[in-house]
Amino acid sequence: MKEYRLTDWLPTTKKEVELRGWDELDVVLFSGDAYIDHPSFGAAVIGRILQSEGLKVAIVPQPNWRDDLRDFKKLGRPRLFFGVTAGAMDSMINHYTANKRLRSDDAYTPGGRSDMRPDRPSIVYSNILKELFPDVPVVLGGIEASLRRVTHYDYWDDKLHKSILVDSKADLLVYGMGELPLKAIVSELKAGKSFGELKGIPQTAYLSHTIPGKEANDIFLFSHEDCLSEKLNQAKNFRIVEEQSNMTNASRIVQTYGDSAVIINPPYPPMSEKEIDASFDLPYTRLPHPKYKGKSIPAFEMIKFSVNMHRGCFGGCAFCTISAHQGKFIASRSKDSILKEVKQITEMPDFKGYLSDLGGPSANMYKMKGKDESICSKCKRPSCIYPKICKNLNVDHSYLLDIYKAVDEMPRIKKSFIGSGVRYDMLLYRNEDNRLNKISEEYTKELILNHVSGRLKVAPEHTSDKVLSYMRKPGFEQFYTFKKIFDKINNECGLKQQLIPYFISSHPGCTEIDMAELAVATKPLGFRLEQIQDFTPSPMTVATEIYYTGYHPYTLEKVYTARTKEQKLAQRQFFFWYDKDYRPRIIKELKRLKREDLLRELY
Repeated sequence: MKEYRLTDWLPTTKKEVELRGWDELDVVLFSGDAYIDHPSFGAAVIGRILQSEGLKVAIVPQPNWRDDLRDFKKLGRPRLFFGVTAGAMDSMINHYTANKRLRSDDAYTPGGRSDMRPDRPSIVYSNILKELFPDVPVVLGGIEASLRRVTHYDYWDDKLHKSILVDSKADLLVYGMGELPLKAIVSELKAGKSFGELKGIPQTAYLSHTIPGKEANDIFLFSHEDCLSEKLNQAKNFRIVEEQSNMTNASRIVQTYGDSAVIINPPYPPMSEKEIDASFDLPYTRLPHPKYKGKSIPAFEMIKFSVNMHRGCFGGCAFCTISAHQGKFIASRSKDSILKEVKQITEMPDFKGYLSDLGGPSANMYKMKGKDESICSKCKRPSCIYPKICKNLNVDHSYLLDIYKAVDEMPRIKKSFIGSGVRYDMLLYRNEDNRLNKISEEYTKELILNHVSGRLKVAPEHTSDKVLSYMRKPGFEQFYTFKKIFDKINNECGLKQQLIPYFISSHPGCTEIDMAELAVATKPLGFRLEQIQDFTPSPMTVATEIYYTGYHPYTLEKVYTARTKEQKLAQRQFFFWYDKDYRPRIIKELKRLKREDLLRELY
């Protein structure tokens, strides 16, 4: 493996800046995560992108916000701007369980320590920087800022919050994946423009202290005050924001806050293969900064031998934030770029021959797009596969098969696993083109025989068709079909692999009876459910808007949602019907619901 020097990482201290012979920095980045110089961690990607633009960049990971703020002052005033990100994960989901209990660990911190970042670091860090350096622009980015770009429901405070631009006092917000907007920002600044003139860059949002006149194609949302006074307005706003986030020719969106307005420019088109390769091929060390020597960072351990092959997800699941951040259109890396990264991994000293994941947000969407992209350019659907798989979607798994084969033929690779979620509904889909059906069957067999590390995780999420329709997921009968195929291939080849299903309780539209029926449906399959979660409302998902407003944003119908702790626990207990400690409560509950039929089937 290549021997790295300290200067191979972006500098994190004054001493490291001086080691490079720099007397001034162009950009200083502040991140809620530890600094891991790897393409899976946003702060490292942004740092490397800015570096590739010829800028002098430093990063301050997990600054101390409780003391005399020396971490915020130590690198001084940058020439261009400060960049702020909460980290690779939303800080509130990182900190709290679905029951709002404080978590005891943080996967993005050395040793898993849970007290190294504040709640909502995007706001905390930005406000500190604005107080210390009022004349230096602050650019916000990352998933926490991205999902809070408009008025949004905050589950942890149980109320609507204004756009994060208002509370953070930041000058510009980059939403989604930041490479293209950042390059444009740097280009404009190099051309001599001031920060105040950066108003038209795609995929950015900013706060204007005057309300703009309506330009052609602009969409004005209900104001923050309108949303506070009427929940239905918040639901209607969400539909517009989601549709525009997933369109190739989106409109500019404006939302007012008193006499001010947040202006959101339309997103860039999906990154081309050349653009996404350029990002992944930057000179990452792929390792945590040497300052963490001897300390384990759980998130890094999880991904250190994995490869992300694409971005975006056209699943559009109601509870998921991936498409809100990365978009529904798939941006795929080239085969060469992927193989180059795999080779780097094989040269790591502790690599034992096993790749933990060759995947993406959904493992089997690599290189998939519309057969006729002019149809996609007019489409507003948030999902290409719900309620049915779009006839214009090219569900071709041959590119994936080619990558798997090429990776498995590489020296020092013993096995490559698929750890990302697989959409089995796409494997079961029957195309008009029989060649594609044969390729899907071949992919299914290849996946099950050669890329499962004993257990394949899939996400049916529920058994009730009604609940699944609110989730934007396929019917549970497709899980039965896939399980039969999985078991058949295992039996034929003498394997004893397990299928591990994920399920969610308390999702909007789900009742206790739906959960009791889930227990009854999964009992004969022999599952002792372990991959389960209680629905957690996170900003900018359909499910969260239903949870808060009580209305479905697309139909405006009223939808029941479990909201109290008692209602949530009453649903969750049905996951554990087989546990004798839960049995008396479940029996009592089913009697109260007058569902002795379900009681007989369970016990």
